Amino acid sequence: QVRLVESGGGAVQAGGTLRLSCATTGSASSRYVMAWFRQAPGKDREGVASIGVNGFTTYADSVKGRFTISKDNTNNTLHLEMNSLKPEDTGMYYCAADHWVPLFKQLTPAGFSFWGQGTQVTVSS
Repeated sequence: QVRLVESGGGAVQAGGTLRLSCATTGSASSRYVMAWFRQAPGKDREGVASIGVNGFTTYADSVKGRFTISKDNTNNTLHLEMNSLKPEDTGMYYCAADHWVPLFKQLTPAGFSFWGQGTQVTVSS
């Protein structure tokens, strides 16, 4: 069974940059559709970006042009490069994976079975 461990979160000012990583163990990341989700206090968990087995990516409208998802299958690691950060990007960021997720569900939490514990991102104005 795959295990996911996120890292790279922190506190930055608006306009700053962070790079999140998600280490995959127990199974090769190349076998999975993977995604990043985030959850702000008092709000539902929302999809940020996904990447398919074939490398096809999807993004939430709120992060398009600012965030980039990538997957290093050699090192079994998922990344999220976050630029031009805004206070509304604040939240706990989670990595998720599953063997097959239809494209229309790749930004919905219900599409994924495996989750990491999350890493906190705080953006101040």
